[in-house]
Amino acid sequence: MQPLNIGKEKALDKIVNYCSYQERSHTEVRDKLFSFGLYKEQVEELITYLIGENYLNEERYAIAFAGGKFRMKGWGRIKIKYALKQHKISEFCIKKAIANIDEDEYLEKLKKLFSEKISQLSKEKNLFVRNKKLMGYLLQKGYEASLINDLLKEI
Repeated sequence: MQPLNIGKEKALDKIVNYCSYQERSHTEVRDKLFSFGLYKEQVEELITYLIGENYLNEERYAIAFAGGKFRMKGWGRIKIKYALKQHKISEFCIKKAIANIDEDEYLEKLKKLFSEKISQLSKEKNLFVRNKKLMGYLLQKGYEASLINDLLKEI
């Protein structure tokens, strides 16, 4: 069923509130505008307006997204990068967002996750199985294999 076109003015009010609430990607905003039943030309006009009025900023979104996922969910750089690519963020903004993550804080988070997982796997007697599980967990979180290997060598 095709949604009814709610009109450009009403859509503008709704989308300004939507963008004011939290940072949004261009893709999220575009999808939301299409859900209002707007035509492609209307959607592009509204997106241009939102960018001009600084409601929509891809770089700001990427930095907020990367920081939030790192601090709140403990994601590593690799997972953040792929998630930003899914939101169709430019490579420049992805690099800027990743660079915005403090290196010391990143390594501390990795060490914290590492030690938490080791304590969960304390009953595992086989060293190779434990290290495999540990490596798999941290890779799934998006951390670099070289950093994980460095931590494994320390223990």
